[in-house]
Amino acid sequence: MTDPADPALRRRLAEALTKALHLAVAPIAISFEAEPPPALPAFDEPMSDPAPDGRRGRVPAGCVFWVRAAEHTFATAPEDHGNCSVGRYTHGLASMEEIAGNDDVAALLESGWVDAEAVSAIPSVSKSPGSIVYGPLAEAPRQPDVVLLRVNGRQLMVLSDALPALRIEGKPQCHIVALAQEHGEAAASVGCALSRARTGMRPDEMTFAFPGSRLAEVVDAVERTSAVDSVVAKYAAEDARRFP
Repeated sequence: MTDPADPALRRRLAEALTKALHLAVAPIAISFEAEPPPALPAFDEPMSDPAPDGRRGRVPAGCVFWVRAAEHTFATAPEDHGNCSVGRYTHGLASMEEIAGNDDVAALLESGWVDAEAVSAIPSVSKSPGSIVYGPLAEAPRQPDVVLLRVNGRQLMVLSDALPALRIEGKPQCHIVALAQEHGEAAASVGCALSRARTGMRPDEMTFAFPGSRLAEVVDAVERTSAVDSVVAKYAAEDARRFP
Protein backbone atom coordinates (compact mmCIF):
# COMPACT_ATOMS: atom_id res chain seq x y z
CA MET A 1 0.00 0.00 0.00
CA THR A 2 2.16 2.84 -1.29
CA ASP A 3 0.04 5.11 -3.48
CA PRO A 4 -2.99 6.65 -1.73
CA ALA A 5 -3.68 8.63 -4.92
CA ASP A 6 -5.18 5.42 -6.37
CA PRO A 7 -8.96 5.53 -5.68
CA ALA A 8 -9.29 1.79 -4.97
CA LEU A 9 -6.36 1.86 -2.58
CA ARG A 10 -7.66 5.00 -0.91
CA ARG A 11 -10.97 3.24 -0.32
CA ARG A 12 -9.18 0.25 1.25
CA LEU A 13 -7.11 2.57 3.42
CA ALA A 14 -10.26 4.36 4.59
CA GLU A 15 -11.84 1.03 5.48
CA ALA A 16 -8.67 -0.13 7.26
CA LEU A 17 -8.52 3.07 9.31
CA THR A 18 -12.18 2.74 10.28
CA LYS A 19 -11.68 -0.88 11.31
CA ALA A 20 -8.44 -0.35 13.25
CA LEU A 21 -9.89 2.54 15.27
CA HIS A 22 -13.48 1.21 15.46
CA LEU A 23 -14.72 4.57 14.21
CA ALA A 24 -18.42 5.31 14.61
CA VAL A 25 -18.21 7.87 11.76
CA ALA A 26 -16.20 7.12 8.63
CA PRO A 27 -13.15 9.32 7.83
CA ILE A 28 -13.89 12.59 6.05
CA ALA A 29 -11.93 14.02 3.12
CA ILE A 30 -11.40 17.79 2.75
CA SER A 31 -9.91 19.31 -0.39
CA PHE A 32 -9.13 22.94 -1.18
CA GLU A 33 -9.78 23.67 -4.86
CA ALA A 34 -9.10 26.66 -7.10
CA GLU A 35 -12.66 26.38 -8.43
CA PRO A 36 -15.66 24.09 -7.91
CA PRO A 37 -15.07 20.68 -9.58
CA PRO A 38 -17.71 20.44 -12.33
CA ALA A 39 -18.36 16.74 -11.73
CA LEU A 40 -19.39 17.19 -8.10
CA PRO A 41 -22.74 18.38 -6.78
CA ALA A 42 -22.79 21.75 -5.06
CA PHE A 43 -23.99 22.01 -1.48
CA ASP A 44 -27.37 23.53 -2.16
CA GLU A 45 -29.20 24.00 1.13
CA PRO A 46 -30.83 27.46 1.34
CA MET A 47 -28.73 30.49 2.17
CA SER A 48 -29.63 32.01 5.53
CA ASP A 49 -31.03 35.48 5.99
CA PRO A 50 -28.23 37.94 6.72
CA ALA A 51 -27.28 38.73 10.31
CA PRO A 52 -27.19 42.42 11.31
CA ASP A 53 -23.50 42.55 10.36
CA GLY A 54 -24.16 40.95 6.97
CA ARG A 55 -23.00 37.41 7.75
CA ARG A 56 -24.87 34.66 5.95
CA GLY A 57 -24.18 31.11 4.85
CA ARG A 58 -25.74 27.75 4.05
CA VAL A 59 -24.85 26.32 7.48
CA PRO A 60 -24.18 27.90 10.89
CA ALA A 61 -20.42 27.20 10.61
CA GLY A 62 -17.95 25.44 8.35
CA CYS A 63 -17.53 22.61 10.87
CA VAL A 64 -21.15 21.65 10.15
CA PHE A 65 -19.93 20.53 6.72
CA TRP A 66 -17.88 17.85 8.51
CA VAL A 67 -21.11 16.33 9.80
CA ARG A 68 -22.85 16.51 6.42
CA ALA A 69 -19.78 15.05 4.69
CA ALA A 70 -20.35 11.69 6.37
CA GLU A 71 -23.37 11.29 4.09
CA HIS A 72 -22.08 12.24 0.63
CA THR A 73 -19.50 14.25 -1.31
CA PHE A 74 -20.22 17.86 -2.24
CA ALA A 75 -18.49 21.09 -3.21
CA THR A 76 -18.93 24.33 -1.30
CA ALA A 77 -18.40 27.90 -2.44
CA PRO A 78 -16.72 30.53 -0.21
CA GLU A 79 -20.05 32.26 0.45
CA ASP A 80 -21.50 29.01 1.81
CA HIS A 81 -19.14 29.41 4.80
CA GLY A 82 -20.06 33.02 5.45
CA ASN A 83 -21.84 32.75 8.80
CA CYS A 84 -18.87 31.81 11.02
CA SER A 85 -16.12 34.42 10.92
CA VAL A 86 -13.56 32.23 12.71
CA GLY A 87 -14.12 29.34 10.29
CA ARG A 88 -13.83 31.67 7.31
CA TYR A 89 -10.48 32.82 8.63
CA THR A 90 -9.04 29.38 9.46
CA HIS A 91 -10.03 28.05 6.02
CA GLY A 92 -8.43 30.92 4.12
CA LEU A 93 -11.71 32.51 3.06
CA ALA A 94 -11.23 35.85 4.84
CA SER A 95 -8.42 37.84 6.38
CA MET A 96 -8.26 38.80 10.04
CA GLU A 97 -8.94 42.39 9.04
CA GLU A 98 -12.09 41.35 7.18
CA ILE A 99 -13.61 39.49 10.14
CA ALA A 100 -12.39 41.67 13.01
CA GLY A 101 -15.48 43.88 13.11
CA ASN A 102 -18.09 41.12 12.86
CA ASP A 103 -20.64 40.57 15.61
CA ASP A 104 -19.67 36.94 16.26
CA VAL A 105 -16.02 37.87 16.79
CA ALA A 106 -17.09 40.70 19.11
CA ALA A 107 -19.25 38.27 21.10
CA LEU A 108 -16.30 35.89 21.58
CA LEU A 109 -14.03 38.71 22.74
CA GLU A 110 -16.59 40.35 25.02
CA SER A 111 -17.42 37.07 26.73
CA GLY A 112 -13.75 36.40 27.49
CA TRP A 113 -13.87 33.15 25.53
CA VAL A 114 -10.74 34.34 23.71
CA ASP A 115 -8.69 37.52 23.75
CA ALA A 116 -7.34 39.53 20.82
CA GLU A 117 -3.88 37.99 21.17
CA ALA A 118 -5.28 34.45 20.94
CA VAL A 119 -7.38 35.35 17.90
CA SER A 120 -4.37 36.76 16.07
CA ALA A 121 -2.42 33.53 16.69
CA ILE A 122 -5.01 31.17 15.17
CA PRO A 123 -3.53 29.19 12.23
CA SER A 124 -5.16 29.62 8.85
CA VAL A 125 -4.96 28.32 5.29
CA SER A 126 -2.70 30.68 3.35
CA LYS A 127 -4.18 30.43 -0.15
CA SER A 128 -7.82 31.40 -0.54
CA PRO A 129 -9.73 28.52 -2.19
CA GLY A 130 -12.42 28.92 -4.81
CA SER A 131 -14.15 25.84 -3.43
CA ILE A 132 -13.81 23.39 -0.55
CA VAL A 133 -14.87 19.80 -1.20
CA TYR A 134 -16.11 17.55 1.61
CA GLY A 135 -17.13 13.91 1.63
CA PRO A 136 -16.37 10.39 2.83
CA LEU A 137 -12.69 9.54 2.39
CA ALA A 138 -13.64 6.22 0.78
CA GLU A 139 -15.25 8.03 -2.16
CA ALA A 140 -12.95 11.06 -2.46
CA PRO A 141 -12.45 12.01 -6.15
CA ARG A 142 -8.75 12.66 -5.56
CA GLN A 143 -6.20 12.41 -2.79
CA PRO A 144 -7.61 14.90 -0.28
CA ASP A 145 -5.60 17.71 1.23
CA VAL A 146 -6.81 16.84 4.73
CA VAL A 147 -8.39 13.79 6.35
CA LEU A 148 -10.57 14.45 9.38
CA LEU A 149 -11.73 11.91 11.96
CA ARG A 150 -14.30 12.15 14.74
CA VAL A 151 -12.85 10.21 17.65
CA ASN A 152 -13.43 9.31 21.29
CA GLY A 153 -10.89 9.06 24.11
CA ARG A 154 -9.84 5.49 23.35
CA GLN A 155 -9.34 6.24 19.67
CA LEU A 156 -7.30 9.34 20.47
CA MET A 157 -5.18 7.19 22.80
CA VAL A 158 -4.32 4.92 19.86
CA LEU A 159 -3.59 7.88 17.58
CA SER A 160 -1.37 9.50 20.20
CA ASP A 161 0.68 6.32 20.56
CA ALA A 162 0.82 5.76 16.82
CA LEU A 163 1.90 9.33 16.02
CA PRO A 164 4.17 10.64 18.80
CA ALA A 165 4.38 14.10 17.23
CA LEU A 166 0.60 14.50 17.38
CA ARG A 167 -0.47 17.94 18.59
CA ILE A 168 -3.40 18.20 21.03
CA GLU A 169 -5.19 21.49 20.49
CA GLY A 170 -8.15 23.34 21.95
CA LYS A 171 -10.31 26.10 20.54
CA PRO A 172 -11.29 26.90 17.90
CA GLN A 173 -11.74 23.34 16.72
CA CYS A 174 -11.49 24.14 13.00
CA HIS A 175 -7.88 25.34 13.10
CA ILE A 176 -6.58 21.75 13.09
CA VAL A 177 -7.56 21.66 9.41
CA ALA A 178 -5.19 24.56 8.78
CA LEU A 179 -2.41 22.84 10.75
CA ALA A 180 -2.76 19.76 8.55
CA GLN A 181 -3.06 21.72 5.31
CA GLU A 182 -0.37 24.35 5.86
CA HIS A 183 2.16 22.63 8.12
CA GLY A 184 1.74 18.95 7.31
CA GLU A 185 0.98 18.21 10.95
CA ALA A 186 -1.29 15.68 12.57
CA ALA A 187 -3.39 17.50 15.16
CA ALA A 188 -6.30 16.65 17.44
CA SER A 189 -8.74 19.05 19.05
CA VAL A 190 -10.65 18.50 22.25
CA GLY A 191 -13.32 20.62 20.58
CA CYS A 192 -14.82 23.97 21.44
CA ALA A 193 -18.17 25.17 22.79
CA LEU A 194 -18.82 27.15 19.62
CA SER A 195 -18.44 24.14 17.32
CA ARG A 196 -20.25 21.69 19.60
CA ALA A 197 -23.29 23.98 19.79
CA ARG A 198 -23.41 24.34 16.01
CA THR A 199 -22.61 20.77 14.93
CA GLY A 200 -24.38 18.82 17.67
CA MET A 201 -21.32 16.60 18.10
CA ARG A 202 -21.52 14.35 21.15
CA PRO A 203 -19.78 15.48 24.36
CA ASP A 204 -17.38 12.52 24.13
CA GLU A 205 -16.32 13.31 20.54
CA MET A 206 -13.08 15.00 19.55
CA THR A 207 -11.58 15.62 16.14
CA PHE A 208 -8.30 14.66 14.50
CA ALA A 209 -6.88 15.97 11.23
CA PHE A 210 -3.85 14.98 9.18
CA PRO A 211 -2.57 15.61 5.62
CA GLY A 212 -4.08 13.35 3.00
CA SER A 213 -0.59 12.67 1.64
CA ARG A 214 0.19 10.83 4.90
CA LEU A 215 -2.79 8.49 4.70
CA ALA A 216 -0.86 5.24 4.10
CA GLU A 217 1.66 6.15 6.82
CA VAL A 218 -1.06 6.93 9.36
CA VAL A 219 -3.02 3.75 8.60
CA ASP A 220 0.10 1.60 8.97
CA ALA A 221 1.02 3.20 12.30
CA VAL A 222 -2.54 2.96 13.62
CA GLU A 223 -2.90 -0.71 12.64
CA ARG A 224 0.36 -1.63 14.40
CA THR A 225 -0.51 0.34 17.53
CA SER A 226 -4.06 -0.99 17.67
CA ALA A 227 -2.81 -4.58 17.40
CA VAL A 228 -0.38 -4.07 20.29
CA ASP A 229 -3.08 -2.42 22.39
CA SER A 230 -5.34 -5.42 21.80
CA VAL A 231 -2.64 -7.75 23.14
CA VAL A 232 -2.08 -5.78 26.34
CA ALA A 233 -5.82 -5.19 26.83
CA LYS A 234 -6.41 -8.94 26.58
CA TYR A 235 -3.64 -9.55 29.13
CA ALA A 236 -5.11 -6.95 31.50
CA ALA A 237 -8.60 -8.42 31.19
CA GLU A 238 -7.34 -11.93 31.94
CA ASP A 239 -5.23 -10.68 34.84
CA ALA A 240 -8.25 -8.88 36.30
CA ARG A 241 -10.10 -12.19 36.64
CA ARG A 242 -8.09 -12.86 39.81
CA PHE A 243 -10.07 -10.13 41.54
CA PRO A 244 -13.64 -10.53 42.79
